[in-house]
Formats: sequence, C-alpha cells, structure tokens
Amino acid sequence: MQNHFSLFQLPAQFEIDLATLDAHYRKLQAEVHPDKFVNASPAERMQSMQMATLANEAYQTLKQPTARARYLLQLQGIATDEEQNTAMPADFLMSQMEWREAMEDAKFGKDIPALERLLSEMHLAAKDLQQQVKAELADAPQAAAMTVRKMRFIDKVTEDIHQIIAQLED
Repeated sequence: MQNHFSLFQLPAQFEIDLATLDAHYRKLQAEVHPDKFVNASPAERMQSMQMATLANEAYQTLKQPTARARYLLQLQGIATDEEQNTAMPADFLMSQMEWREAMEDAKFGKDIPALERLLSEMHLAAKDLQQQVKAELADAPQAAAMTVRKMRFIDKVTEDIHQIIAQLED
C-alpha cells in the first residue's frame, strides 16, 4: 500500500508545498469521488469510497505539521507515544505552566487581547518546534518523537485559546 506522500506525488519529507498538496488532493478527489461511481458495480463503488476515505485521511495528516511529523516517524517505525509518554524537559514544563496560567488569567479577566498575544506566542513556539523537528527527522529521528509531543501540546493550547476566545465573543 502506498504511503500518504506517494498518494499525492510528494517527497516524504517534513517540508512540503501545501499548494501542491491541495491541488493533488482536489485532483484525486475528483477522480475517486463516490458520486462518479453511482452507476458502477458494487465493488467499484466500494473501492471508490475506500480511496476517497484514504485521500481524506492522507490529506488531513499531511496538511497539519504535527500530524505530518508524527506520520514521518511512523514510516520509520518510531512511535511518539503521546498518550502514554508525557515526560517533558523541565524548561518546557515551566513554559507549559506559564502558558496555562496566562490562559486562565485572561479567561477569568475576559481579556481577549491577552489571549490573542498568547496565541501569537504559541504560533512562534510552534514555528520553532517545526524547524527543530525538521532537522531532527533528518538527523535524529528518536529525538523528533519528543519534539512531536511538544508540538502536540502547543496545538492543544492553541485549540483551547481559540475556544476561550469564541466563548468570550458570544
């Protein structure tokens, strides 16, 4: 079975051209969409559904940096164990606590500008971790698993901040 990168004719690397990913995804979906197979045999309809599902899953994985890094590690047989392995370096743990505290303070104070500043900080942290994981995937894949766990934490805090902002704006 082909991997997600080959499905979209992309190199198996962390940095990909998202516009090319989008274009190849749309092209593939146009070819395999179940609506095109309404009058086909049951087997062909099933294959179309499976390919459309695979294309959606592959696209969602590759378009998100954390999921893409995790997938690249999986291709190398390295599990990130994000659910079981929550150990982090002390400096990152301190940052986590500071971010969570700032988020709670801003939420309690209904301070949307403070939340937006925190979002900017999260985006910068995410960019730094993306550069780090890019290098680690090439040179030290085992270390990249820790970086993916950090990236997942940043993603989660970012999601939480967006939810809080949405709640405060309602």
